[in-house]
Amino acid sequence: MFNDNEVAKNIIFAKYRLENKSNCMETDKFTVIIVEDVKLELKGTEEIFRNEIPNAKVIGTAMNETEFWPLIAKQEPDLLLLDLGLGGSTTIGVDICRQVRERYSNVRVLIFTGEILNEMLWVDVLDAGAQGIILKTGELLTANDVRSVMNGKQLVFNQPILEKIVSRFKESVLNDNRRQEAIINYDIDEYDERLLRHLALGYTKEMIANLRFMPFSVKSIEKRQMELINRLFPASERSGINATRLVVKALELHILDLNNLIPDEE
Repeated sequence: MFNDNEVAKNIIFAKYRLENKSNCMETDKFTVIIVEDVKLELKGTEEIFRNEIPNAKVIGTAMNETEFWPLIAKQEPDLLLLDLGLGGSTTIGVDICRQVRERYSNVRVLIFTGEILNEMLWVDVLDAGAQGIILKTGELLTANDVRSVMNGKQLVFNQPILEKIVSRFKESVLNDNRRQEAIINYDIDEYDERLLRHLALGYTKEMIANLRFMPFSVKSIEKRQMELINRLFPASERSGINATRLVVKALELHILDLNNLIPDEE
């Protein structure tokens, strides 16, 4: 058993080791290649490293893909700071990221981009293996962003992209909650949902009856559709409701999710 003095010494020693390790991470030298096709922005990025991240050594810069590959072949960096939009293309940066992650697996890739509105491009480059994305807005590139990547952290983002991610997350949670409430309130079972979803996808009743997990005849499906109309519409609005109007109502009530209309296996 340890006495109080021994416990205190162990705590102090552990704290010292953690602090010393953290300081080592901050002072460890590492190398960087910057890929940026706008001269002024390239110069500004180099200044950020020079003034804010002095333990980084920029070993090369490139303004396009042609200049980049000889650079990395000559000396593999610890970090690649990569712009996405190169020479007017929004896909070259994604391709570079993917190839670097395949060919130089020890190189960390941090995206520094002005592609503020193209969210699909963010998804593509994360799928390609980038450790994070820093948008050229707000706080720009900070020493903490670079340190996080160099310490092995994944999904490093700055404030503008975090705000968008949180906004999308909140929207998704609210939609899921509305959908669950609607399913309970209107007594929607899995076959109701499957029928509505496939009607929304343009399936005929005959096609739905032939689905692998829909064990109903066409007549039974027609009866279920009428029951849905009676549940989703007030009595004064039930006449003349076709499949299209039924689907629109299901979307309005959040029974169906427009972003999740995926057909079942046939």
